[in-house]
Amino acid sequence: QVKLVESGGGLVQPGESPRLSCAASGLTFDDLNMGWFRQAPGKEREGVSCITWSGGSTYYADSVKGRFTISRDNAKNTLYLQMDSLKPEDTAVYYCAAGGGCGPAPLRQWTYSYWGQGTQVTVSS
Repeated sequence: QVKLVESGGGLVQPGESPRLSCAASGLTFDDLNMGWFRQAPGKEREGVSCITWSGGSTYYADSVKGRFTISRDNAKNTLYLQMDSLKPEDTAVYYCAAGGGCGPAPLRQWTYSYWGQGTQVTVSS
């Protein structure tokens, strides 16, 4: 059974730098591209970032480029999203996903086979 479990969300102040984690199980993690997506209230889900199976290539949405960093630890079957300089407009439910395509934005979310349940990130002072 495939499981993707996100953690690290919560209420943060503008400018803070939390890190999201996604623990994966039930799949061959180091064979799969991984991605982070988010859905803000009243908006469609959008791609944030992705990383290829080896970690050799990463891609970002323009809205987070230079502020967010995606990484992975294949030995720990864990995906990360370091979020710096957070803004209120980054408020959303953040999802990790596995097994899809990874290339220049926009991320092709319809190609991802497995999804986590999401973690809420609220940026507010």
